[in-house]
Amino acid sequence: MRTEQQMNQRILDQAINDERIRAVILNGSRANPDAPRDCFQDYDIVYVTRKVSAFTSDHRWIDVFGERIILQMPDLTDIGCGTPALSDQHFTYLMLFKDGNRIDLTLMTPEQANDYVNGDSLSVILLDKDGQFNAVPPSDDRNYRIAPPSKQQFADCCNEFCWVAPYVAKGLWRGEMPYAKAMLENPVRDMMVRMLSWHAGVRTDFTVSAGKCGKYLPRYVEADVWQDYLSTYPDADSEHIWQALFRMRALFRRLAQHVADHFGYEYAKADDRNVTNYLNHVHALPKEAKAFD
Repeated sequence: MRTEQQMNQRILDQAINDERIRAVILNGSRANPDAPRDCFQDYDIVYVTRKVSAFTSDHRWIDVFGERIILQMPDLTDIGCGTPALSDQHFTYLMLFKDGNRIDLTLMTPEQANDYVNGDSLSVILLDKDGQFNAVPPSDDRNYRIAPPSKQQFADCCNEFCWVAPYVAKGLWRGEMPYAKAMLENPVRDMMVRMLSWHAGVRTDFTVSAGKCGKYLPRYVEADVWQDYLSTYPDADSEHIWQALFRMRALFRRLAQHVADHFGYEYAKADDRNVTNYLNHVHALPKEAKAFD
């Protein structure tokens, strides 16, 4: 596996030797001094150029970075994320190499790159031929830190959690495992992670980042809270999903009350009680039932 020094040199050499590339920007975890280092970290790279189309007219130029396992060009990929199209403003290559390294390389015009670094505090300027990025401050995670919830945001999170939890119950009662799992792992868990992040924020005075999908949260919450959270990941067994939902319901209540107490907000106990009673009722409802009661 090529070392970090070798990869950085390969990335920089390409830019130094190509006059069309005016700057190189490093983003992502490798630009974060607080991120743990390991062999799976991507190299999130921006090449700044006024001639994006000159590169995308023949994609073979990326072969200089090494032998690939697989390549994806999301701007040309039709998987329901938008209409594939070439742009003269930006283009991205996602490359996984046979030595295990990965480069996520985006071509951007100077105007787009300027907006990009101003909105992403995890930006390190590796090369700047024109002095365009002299004012970029040192990289840190300030744009990614957990933000305190407003009263409305807190209330809406609690409401959404209570609203979507019955979807899981409905799917389980019907025996629709894909639907039940999708509801648990998407809208319900999204609100759970949001509340867990706010709980971590309260504990750290909102000075930390939760990381993508909450991956850094074990650093900032109590060990028993994290273990309770991990126990909400079930397999496809119906009863296991039910128990995961009940554990998530209990953990959400505990953390929401903590966040509410910290900010002086009101936790919607009536909604909690009503939805919990509903979940218990559906859990016990016979499969042959013709009516809810």
